[in-house]
Amino acid sequence: MLCSRLSASLLLAATCLLTASGFSSAQNYFTSTALSKERVITCDVPYNVQRLSCADGGVITVETALYGRADRETCSEGRPANQLTDTQCSQLGTVDVLKKRCDGKRVCEFNANVVRTSDPCFGIYKYLDTTYSCFPAIHTVVCESSLAILQCDEGQVIFVYSADYGRRDRTTCSYQRPAPQVQNVLCSSPTNKVAESCNRKSSCSVKASNSVFGDPCVGTYKYLEVAYRCQYPPFQPDQ
Repeated sequence: MLCSRLSASLLLAATCLLTASGFSSAQNYFTSTALSKERVITCDVPYNVQRLSCADGGVITVETALYGRADRETCSEGRPANQLTDTQCSQLGTVDVLKKRCDGKRVCEFNANVVRTSDPCFGIYKYLDTTYSCFPAIHTVVCESSLAILQCDEGQVIFVYSADYGRRDRTTCSYQRPAPQVQNVLCSSPTNKVAESCNRKSSCSVKASNSVFGDPCVGTYKYLEVAYRCQYPPFQPDQ
């Protein structure tokens, strides 16, 4: 695996508005300060894995992503010049794919196959270049038919970064479940329903069930995964 992290744990002084589409119903009402900003570049070699991760309780929000080529130097070692000439080569929709896959998670691993829907520049050697920020969050997972309780201290309110109902791995909520019910790990359905129900409240409960979220994968035992933040609402002057 050839995967280089170019910058790590750069503390941001500015407050970032979370309005990216990959977050569940992100609203200008809420703001949050990033723990760090990261960049990872992975050369397009079979089985190479790109890994995004956040420490210190943070969760990922993908900011930019390029699959293609933007210069002649990156991932150029051992490559003939004719494979490096097109520096305006970019697969459309890459950032949307990665946001859907990774936003709100602590760790996200994948290879270029997840974005390689076509060849944006035939004959050019490509790479995957991703920048993301880590935001502080509370991370909770409840199994299907259980109740997720989101709660903040007095005076604070909930902001949901992301919520997914489905299944991303074979181990979560797998106790005494038959193998066929945990095999489908591509059953992840982002949902805005948790944000719609819980944002701006001090506490909130949501049932992890098909009746609430629909059934993204019939026959698979699912779970609800939520990343959220507690924060003080902005000052509202008297009208």
